[in-house]
Amino acid sequence: MKITRKHLDDAVAHQILDSRQADELYQFLNQQPGIGPSFNFTNVLYYLGGLIAIGAMTVFMTLGWEVFGGWGIFFIALLYAGVALLLARRFQRLGLAIPAGLCATFVVALTPLALYGLQQALGLWPDGSVYRDYHRYIRWHWLYLELGTLAVGIVLAWIYRYPFMMLPLAVTLWYLSMDVAAMLMTSYYDYQFRALVSMYFGLLMTLTAFWVDVRSRSKADYAFWLYIFGVLTFWGGLTAQDSSGELSRFLYFCVNLLMIGIGVVIVRRVFVVFGALGVSFYLGHLAWDVFQDSWYFPIALTVIGLGIIYLGVLWQRHEQKLTERVRSWLPAPLQEMLARS
Repeated sequence: MKITRKHLDDAVAHQILDSRQADELYQFLNQQPGIGPSFNFTNVLYYLGGLIAIGAMTVFMTLGWEVFGGWGIFFIALLYAGVALLLARRFQRLGLAIPAGLCATFVVALTPLALYGLQQALGLWPDGSVYRDYHRYIRWHWLYLELGTLAVGIVLAWIYRYPFMMLPLAVTLWYLSMDVAAMLMTSYYDYQFRALVSMYFGLLMTLTAFWVDVRSRSKADYAFWLYIFGVLTFWGGLTAQDSSGELSRFLYFCVNLLMIGIGVVIVRRVFVVFGALGVSFYLGHLAWDVFQDSWYFPIALTVIGLGIIYLGVLWQRHEQKLTERVRSWLPAPLQEMLARS
């Protein structure tokens, strides 16, 4: 639950806190990572400006920069990165965490451009593709840009420790999953193989996010973006698998139900969202293909839906007792993480 100023004012009105305690508690909560007001005009300006700057050097990059040549691109990217690092340090000293994190993230986002320019300058670029294609096409030789970005990103994330810096790392891992498949297939194209690689790569990324979550949730939400792109990669690869038989489709349905359950247990909505999409796809398959001429399928589905609602009522009545019992079966670090959720 997010605690707002209104909650504290209500507590004062009910004489749970006095006004001085409410003010001190509000100031204390604002200084904690991930707690306190986050959606306000100041933060909108911060993120809007940061994302425009990052987008300018990534997905919105034009062909005009090619006129600078490899060395020109490399040194311009280094100049941008140097200015961004100076701003990040200055904002950090001023206690402005969000703009400092955005400037450090900008440096990570610049890394592929710098590495592209360096490879062009050294004559190591393998074909006629240009940097703007990095965000549009799957190529095996993007691996060098991605590995370099991960290395720089990990170092800067270790230094600055701002959760938003995990965004370019998560996106890079997502790109890496696709380009690794392209590298393994060499000259032929196999859609199912790419989907399989994405599924396992996404599972690995999701497990990494869970490990980060267990270790750092009390400090800040460093796992958020890893969960987003990990689940996206896993679910996308899973959904793209060839499911010609009803058993494989039913297993797909069960995996998506499991994702919903996991999302509820660890309090991560991304699992619930994609799990719900998968369940909807399966039910749509049943309605349109398996039971398209059946009059009782909608009725059965309605009964199931009402039964789930009733289970929700039962769960609400005994939530605390059942939650404590379920969590008692989990490892101690996971229990501590869930207790802080």
